[in-house]
Amino acid sequence: MRTLKSQHLGALYTFSEVGRHNTLTSAAKAMHLTTGAVSQQLLQLEQQLGFTLLERHSRGIRLTEKGKQLHQNVSFHLAEIDAEIASLQRNTGKKQEIRLKLTPSFAFKWLVPKLESFHDVYPDIQVQIFAEGALVNADTRDFDLAIDYRPHAFKHPNAELLLDEYLLPVMNPRYLERHQWLQNDAGKSEHWQGVTLLHDAMPWEKAEKDLEWRNWAKAMQLSVPTDRGHFFNRTDMAMSAAEAGVGIAMARMALIDNELETGRLVSPFSPIKANAGYYLISNVQDESTESFVKWLKGMIG
Repeated sequence: MRTLKSQHLGALYTFSEVGRHNTLTSAAKAMHLTTGAVSQQLLQLEQQLGFTLLERHSRGIRLTEKGKQLHQNVSFHLAEIDAEIASLQRNTGKKQEIRLKLTPSFAFKWLVPKLESFHDVYPDIQVQIFAEGALVNADTRDFDLAIDYRPHAFKHPNAELLLDEYLLPVMNPRYLERHQWLQNDAGKSEHWQGVTLLHDAMPWEKAEKDLEWRNWAKAMQLSVPTDRGHFFNRTDMAMSAAEAGVGIAMARMALIDNELETGRLVSPFSPIKANAGYYLISNVQDESTESFVKWLKGMIG
């Protein structure tokens, strides 16, 4: 006996959007519906299914345990359907389009400034960039290509190392002037007590929030209290804070454009290997994605 009915399908999509946005209001706005219409669809879906999907309270909504389980499966299969439709559209020659997922830091600091050169060579290929979260979920198929920052050696059947990364502590020139010991006697722990460390607290999933600073200090054989300072969920935010004079950021060399050349950021140190890099993950291989990957590797050199 088939449990899924035709009247469930639209409401299941609405439910997946509500779970993704975490509020009825933002989900309704994304779907160009009223909050009341979304709420009514969910109530009808719960009645049809026979169990509760959402717990409603004064501060918003929360998925029930059954709701979480259903949302995970619905979201996955909707993404699979979307990926299959996109693949079929490409194969019919309807359009040349690439769905690219990557982190905001890599998008803003590395890819976007270079993207015009791709369009100069391939003007008919549209690149849709999705840089919504600090981390990329490589286990879904809602993208054609993805670029994600991962520790070596990242295990994924469709992944290849695109670019090795190096770490470098950076600060603005005035900050270095106030802490001249960084150039001469950086090994004393008491000195480091007086500086503010700026962290990317989420370099990848389940990473400890001071991981990059701790690895750098260990490699340099320095005594640095790495659990102090300010923590961000994006490395470009930490670099911006360093440029503003807030403290010292652990920068990734691939994401430094001309900050060092122009003197907006400075460092008395040399880069060290991050034991991590940017991995290219491919879900689709066609003429458009092959052209993009060729261009991408050419930009890296």
